[in-house]
Amino acid sequence: MNQTNPEELAGYIDHTLINANATSEQIKKLCAEAVDCGFCCVSVNPRWVSLAADELDETNVNVGSVISLPLGADSTKVKAAAAEDAIFNGADEIDMVADLAAIIEQDERYLSRELKTVLKICRSMRPPVLLKVIIEAAALNQEQKIFACRTLNECDVDFVKTSTGMHPAGGATVEDVKLMREYAPDCRIKAAGGIRTYQQMIQFIEAGAQRIGTSAGVQIINQLRQEQAK
Repeated sequence: MNQTNPEELAGYIDHTLINANATSEQIKKLCAEAVDCGFCCVSVNPRWVSLAADELDETNVNVGSVISLPLGADSTKVKAAAAEDAIFNGADEIDMVADLAAIIEQDERYLSRELKTVLKICRSMRPPVLLKVIIEAAALNQEQKIFACRTLNECDVDFVKTSTGMHPAGGATVEDVKLMREYAPDCRIKAAGGIRTYQQMIQFIEAGAQRIGTSAGVQIINQLRQEQAK
């Protein structure tokens, strides 16, 4: 990767606005920024998927929706229905919070059933919809993280994602990305939670992340451009 290329760096970013008090004008602004900067995707609450899909129609920016945010405690049936609804409203990608109790208790049967149920919906679409699964790594111990990564890898989800960015335990760490790369080798990795500078972003990409979720995408690209201008 060319670490000084703003256009290439922008292609890693999921431009995120998942605040509960977000307005339609803010969502429109988010979409316009994503197009202007060349971001890969916008990530919004299900409420705003259809609006984002309209705003981004005939652009190269994908629409992502978050499911079961921030707790991940919805039933499998509810998660599946929410994912399907978001997809029918225009979502190209789904970021779903995994059932944390299943991870903490290492309940492989429950977690696998949840993942496979939602993944079946995503893969049935044409084109297939990406499924990114959030494990809230900062809230887990090492054994639990390894269990989660191995289970996600066995279920063949598209991405394992570090964090919601909302848990008091914290957000993404470079160490967790490296662990994910080791124990979920067939999954891509999304780092999210507390990433606000391009220096941080480079560290996560070098550790193995293929996507970066951040609400500071515009600032990150501007930081790099300012550095280049010096």
